[in-house]
Amino acid sequence: MIDSWPMNSEPVCLLLVGSDAALLEGLSQSLGALGYATVATQELRDARDLAAVRAPLIAVVEANLAATSYADALGIPLAAGGAIVLYNVTGESQSPVLSPTLQRAVLANITLPLERQRLVALVQHVAERARTTGRRRDTPPERTAR
Repeated sequence: MIDSWPMNSEPVCLLLVGSDAALLEGLSQSLGALGYATVATQELRDARDLAAVRAPLIAVVEANLAATSYADALGIPLAAGGAIVLYNVTGESQSPVLSPTLQRAVLANITLPLERQRLVALVQHVAERARTTGRRRDTPPERTAR
């Protein structure tokens, strides 16, 4: 893990999953500077465990990992109104082939670090959408619409 979940404050939480620790650290610092809480891991199973403790609004997952085990990627619990964003790393020879199920479930598939600003815009959009619709991660089940 690169950062830990803050326990006392309620910033928007993001989960970063990928094999390039330096890239994840850079993303974590950039997003942290904008007021987002981030946690990073290199394994999808660890990501599921971390998200079970505190559901992130957005899971940013390396596309190669998601393509290898899309059930684990889709099994990451997200906060209400949350989304999955996949990324490829600049310079990789080929983008992985994604299953149709995974393609439908993701908000975007971006290339990092080139599209770092696009990621920030996506995070801001999803956070604003969740705020506008009043979706909070701690809404009791009996108070949610059915």
